[in-house]
Amino acid sequence: MTTNNEKKAVKPRKAKVVAESGPAVEVLAGPKVAAKRDVINIGVIGYGYWGPNLVRNFSELSEAKMHTVADLNPKALELAARRHPATKTTTDIQAMIRDPEIDAIAIATPVSTHFSLAMAALKAGKHVWLEKPMTETSMQARALIEEANKRGLTLHVDHTFVYTGPVRRMRDMVQNGDLGKVLYYDSTRINLGLFQRDVNVIADLAVHDFSILDYVFDQHPVAVSASGINHYPGTPENLAFITLFYETGFIAHVNVSWLAPVKVRTILIGGTDKMITFDELQPSEKLKIYDKGVSFTDDPAKIHEMRVGYRAGDMWAPKVDGSEALLVEGRHFVECIKSGKASASDGEFGYRMVELIEAATASMRGRGETIHLPKKSK
Repeated sequence: MTTNNEKKAVKPRKAKVVAESGPAVEVLAGPKVAAKRDVINIGVIGYGYWGPNLVRNFSELSEAKMHTVADLNPKALELAARRHPATKTTTDIQAMIRDPEIDAIAIATPVSTHFSLAMAALKAGKHVWLEKPMTETSMQARALIEEANKRGLTLHVDHTFVYTGPVRRMRDMVQNGDLGKVLYYDSTRINLGLFQRDVNVIADLAVHDFSILDYVFDQHPVAVSASGINHYPGTPENLAFITLFYETGFIAHVNVSWLAPVKVRTILIGGTDKMITFDELQPSEKLKIYDKGVSFTDDPAKIHEMRVGYRAGDMWAPKVDGSEALLVEGRHFVECIKSGKASASDGEFGYRMVELIEAATASMRGRGETIHLPKKSK
């Protein structure tokens, strides 16, 4: 806590920010505030679509306290107060970011506001949780990473699938070599809506597959090609088909759409030894492992025979952790703040996702032009 004299010596910077809705407000970015408490106090900016999920899960953590919810919409704050009477609410985002009692700030606002809000929070000495996608541009993402590193603060991006039981089980199987050589990833992520105002369908839906691919396979594509379209003038692209190419010969295909009559969330992963299906919408047995595959022979003695063989073995549904991903992720975020370790979906991870969104969008707007990508940063 600074004294009155120390406060006078500080010349805070101003940054324009916007919450879920409403006009821009000025946030004064003050000096760094150390977070040394046993219980981490968390503030959430934005109580619209995703904010309520964050507040609910942060409230359940014994290692953290849900301190304040900020939003420019008084009705949203009334709802937050009814659901969480012990949590403060405010329309004054400036005061919340500067509050010395708050150690970390989670930002659940439109992506166009992410950079200004996160930068103000970092400059105020707060650890930051950002919704996906991290920022509008990779340049903005890099600036946030540098600011967080300079101040020794945790910068975490909410790529929720990284913290789900099925995806973590898939990663274990791939990294342990259970599938043999991985050959392909094929995803369908479609539904009717929700149309977004400030991001296209790639940034809204395909980013989930980008994060799963990065986490499960620990590879970064060398090139991307995408095709898509905007059917309604004045709105972002609502349908896209994306192909990602990797140095190892592994290939990934992602189909995303806001214009499907049904909701589908399926992933197929093919390996030389085993194959995986993941159906997110199944009430149980979301993940299934198939002991199926093909084999080829170049034996000269069998040159006149069919050289491909098919293997059809058992299928089983492994037991996976059914904990709510946001609760697992929230606990991980608090642990990272306390230990100083990097998050599994840290700023660098979020940066790579923004980089892929930019590349896929550029390819889509170039009618499938192949965009080459730099090597994965660590």
